[in-house]
Formats: sequence, structure tokens, C-alpha cells
Amino acid sequence: MHKFDELDMKIITELARDGNISVPNLSKKLGINTSVLYSRIKRLIKKKLIKKFTIVVDESLIGIGVRATMGINRDPKLKDQIHKSLMKTPEVIEISEVTGRFDILISLRAMNLEELHTVAIEKIGKIEGIQNTETFVELQRTDKDSVYSMTRQLT
Repeated sequence: MHKFDELDMKIITELARDGNISVPNLSKKLGINTSVLYSRIKRLIKKKLIKKFTIVVDESLIGIGVRATMGINRDPKLKDQIHKSLMKTPEVIEISEVTGRFDILISLRAMNLEELHTVAIEKIGKIEGIQNTETFVELQRTDKDSVYSMTRQLT
């Protein structure tokens, strides 16, 4: 296991909030030398704590109007085949194997409810080995910034 300190946690917290912040601005915000910050970020990437820098897309501007989560129960013998089929479905953006009432939870994106219905019935519902599904349409979303700390305090 790699060793990370509180400064590492502050760096990843700030980068998670705004991955586009310049190193000079971030060094001022954290009160550390720019060259120290550069080397810390390189080390965090090398140690794979930072996997990648990415963007956040305003999906409504490209026509995505519906987000949903679908719970799926499946035939365990067809697990790999089902996973491959879900990976090929463009509207599926995330697949998680879970405990509880469902075997899999997937996140979906669609232009509208009609398209979501078509995806659920015509694409996902027809995958061999899927026994049943339940779809939860997102009505409202509030994203929360991640805060990373070496000492997790519960309040």
C-alpha cells in the first residue's frame, strides 16, 4: 500500500473540484511552492492515486435529457455474456455488480423517456440471461464535491 499524507489529500480534493486549475493557482490556494506541487502531482499520477484528468459535460446541450439507474437480476451462468452485451449498449455508461436485491446496477443515459423505454425493452430486456429489471428515472440530481482526508471524521 502506498503512503499518502494530508497534503496529497488536499491536492486530490482540489483537483477533483477543478481539474482545470493551473498549478500556479493551486499552489497559491494550498500555500505551497509550485515546483513542490508539480512533483507531488507527478508522484500521485505515478502511484496511480490520480488515474486521469477528465471533463464534465453538460449532457443537456447534446440532447441527453434522461438519466436512470436500472437494477438487473441475471442468470449467474451467463454473467460474462450479459456483461459483454451491456458494455456494447451505448446508453449504458456504468455497470456495477452489487449485493442486495439486484445482481447488477447500471447507469443509463437517453434523449427522452421514449428512448429510455426502447433501450430498456428492446436492448437490455432482450439480452439472454436477464431475468428481470427495475428502472429508476432520475428526477433531480445534486452532485457533492469529494473531500479526501487522512482522518475521516463523521459528524
